[in-house]
Amino acid sequence: MLATVHASRADAIGRLNDRCRHGLDRTARITVTAACLAALSDGSLACRAIAQAHLLQALRRCTFDPRDTERNRGSFTVRDTEVHFVIDYYDAALEWGSEDPADAGVTTRVLTLMLREDL
Repeated sequence: MLATVHASRADAIGRLNDRCRHGLDRTARITVTAACLAALSDGSLACRAIAQAHLLQALRRCTFDPRDTERNRGSFTVRDTEVHFVIDYYDAALEWGSEDPADAGVTTRVLTLMLREDL
């Protein structure tokens, strides 16, 4: 019974993380490290905007091993650059960790896109 509860909770977290990655969670935050953005652009405003669009497009297409029920971390390649991401769970005020990442009402997801050296 306990294993079923944990699996169900992980599935719920995975579905919420999918919504975050696909841009469907209005409370979620998506951040990009300076090093990641610099690796994909020449620094100009237009080039940074295009790099961000490519990052989000690749993030939304990211696939996972079926055993990875939470889908809270992964990697993909954009313009020959390996990009990693992690989703962290915070309370609504972004002050503390969330008490229940499976509850969207009390959790703000923060997805960070980064390079390996940013890990």
